[in-house]
Amino acid sequence: MLKKKTERLIPQSDQPKKQVSRGKVTVPKNSKQNALSTEKNSLENRKTAKKPTSGKKNSAGQKKQNPQKTKNQNSKTQQKSVQKNGASRPVKNERKTTKAAGNSKGQSKRRGKKNNVPLKIAFLGGLNEVGKNMTLYECGNDMMLVDCGLEFPDTEMLGVDLVIPDFTYVTENASKIRGIVITHGHEDHIGGLAYLLKQVNIPVYGTRLTIGLIEGKLKEHGILKQCSLNVANPGDHIKLGCFDVELIHVNHSIPDAVALAIKSPAGTVIQTGDFKIDTTPIDGGVIDIARLSQLGTEGVLALLSDSTNAAKPGFTESERKVGETFETQFRKANGRRLIVATFASNIHRVQQIIDVAESLGRKVALSGRSLENVVSIAAEMGYIRIPDGILIGIDSINRYPADKLVIITTGSQGEPMSALYRMAFSEHRRVAICPNDYVIISATPIPGNEKMVGKVVDELLKQGAEVVYEKMYDVHVSGHACQEELKIMMSITKPKYFIPVHGEQKHLRKNSGLAKSVGIPPQNILIADNGKEVELTEDKIRISGDVPAGMVFVDGSGVGDVGSVVLRDRKRLAEDGLIIIVATIDKETGDVLSGPEVISRGFVYVRESEQLIDKARRLCDSVIADCMFERVHDWTTVKNRLRDEVSHLMYHETKRSPMILPVIMEI
Repeated sequence: MLKKKTERLIPQSDQPKKQVSRGKVTVPKNSKQNALSTEKNSLENRKTAKKPTSGKKNSAGQKKQNPQKTKNQNSKTQQKSVQKNGASRPVKNERKTTKAAGNSKGQSKRRGKKNNVPLKIAFLGGLNEVGKNMTLYECGNDMMLVDCGLEFPDTEMLGVDLVIPDFTYVTENASKIRGIVITHGHEDHIGGLAYLLKQVNIPVYGTRLTIGLIEGKLKEHGILKQCSLNVANPGDHIKLGCFDVELIHVNHSIPDAVALAIKSPAGTVIQTGDFKIDTTPIDGGVIDIARLSQLGTEGVLALLSDSTNAAKPGFTESERKVGETFETQFRKANGRRLIVATFASNIHRVQQIIDVAESLGRKVALSGRSLENVVSIAAEMGYIRIPDGILIGIDSINRYPADKLVIITTGSQGEPMSALYRMAFSEHRRVAICPNDYVIISATPIPGNEKMVGKVVDELLKQGAEVVYEKMYDVHVSGHACQEELKIMMSITKPKYFIPVHGEQKHLRKNSGLAKSVGIPPQNILIADNGKEVELTEDKIRISGDVPAGMVFVDGSGVGDVGSVVLRDRKRLAEDGLIIIVATIDKETGDVLSGPEVISRGFVYVRESEQLIDKARRLCDSVIADCMFERVHDWTTVKNRLRDEVSHLMYHETKRSPMILPVIMEI
């Protein structure tokens, strides 16, 4: 059985040690032994349970228990869900103790029975884009959320650090929100959560690693103690109002990823989250096909499926393929320093780099704050094995020969100010690229990042480094399902309705085509958009309305104070520069006491454009004199005239339109 509290560990050996507890998230030290113990106890407790009519077993090989026998256990389970001081706790395995589990009355209805209770799904992010995934489910007077991610800004969003979903609809309905369930720990699924929890106080549910990563983010924002974090495991059920949410293990590029089976009076909806089918995963945990198939047999109202790789035929390669390529490439780099760039959250990838480095007698250094944080949390929780003595600080790399080093770094997407970017442009404080370096970029550019990645690669090549990337060798495999895996998911879950999610328009449309190919009627397939509310009943699927769902820009500590107007001004400043006109005027007489001075920033170099600046100064004198002669004492009018006249002059002389900023001071 799951314990009330479980505990973290820092793996140093395979022998059981005394349990320890750190922070607000508590997990078991030996997760494998605990999992086996839990499974064994669960099987023993089910020996006397009522056998299902179908005679089938669930994905864990456990017989379903008669929900009537667990009626009294229900209230006890609910009492254990109370949070104190932000501490997290494990969620009980509700497949055994929650009345809403399995085929309980009112929760899992087969499609053959008429049910006109509407379920509404509002998309607050994640459609027609790659990032800021967030979905809201509504049934009756209850609402729940799935994921709350961020999106990285594109090149047009000057000065913007992050983009998060618009939480307006959530805050307006805060009293109805029963909780949020997170599918996995990637930034596009958890990156906006801290900003959400500053506005609404709702319980958060996720698997061990996911909650561990969230805990770190909430600490950074200083809100951990006021938040309710809840650890749940694959197979557990979470009761959120009329919703019963089951977590189902899937494969992805980060451990502890889950799909969700969301049961409500309207029926069962499966949201896959990010997934692929990996038959040889690094952690040995294969996607729970059996449980997904069982849900398909019971009846699935709708499937919301990952669309990222819907345009790619075949199957996604196993993560183990990358490990084999690493060994080949590391040996090829004999005598040279290795630098490997990958996603900070790709723990399996980092594990394989460490394993190969250990086998070849190389030390490993980490560069990038996010990478250091994730590896620290993963090691502490037992998701990554780090041999004693192999990790060294980035400050110590000069103490070791180049052929005895591997540097794992962030920046695989060419992000400005990432560790690899700073290395490429000679801005890194500790790592200087040498002509003999062997650089491996173990990632595929996210759509829109191709130019930035190409820029970094070019700079590395200019410095004499050899660069290897995904198109050259198998140094990266995706964490998302390709076409055949997507069709398998549709075939085993047998949904009545299909809604493609997580992708740009081209991905959503391609995934819709796959749904048609496996026999889902076209009228039962719906491509939605951010801000659209989809209504589902047994009889129909339709877009029933709109909800607020825009982009909120995060710039430093400011959230939402940068809008399209500010971005437009920044773009104009970046492209054409700024001219400031400063004049001091006597308040009583209107005489010009000093100036006007014309100051150029980012427009023209003053020393080389003195004639243009003088012409602008004389024009300003003339405009101010005209205003005084006309007895115009409204300084706003004077400023507008200065702005218009100088702007016209500059465009006539240079064919450029700098921003004009008049400043008039009265004395």
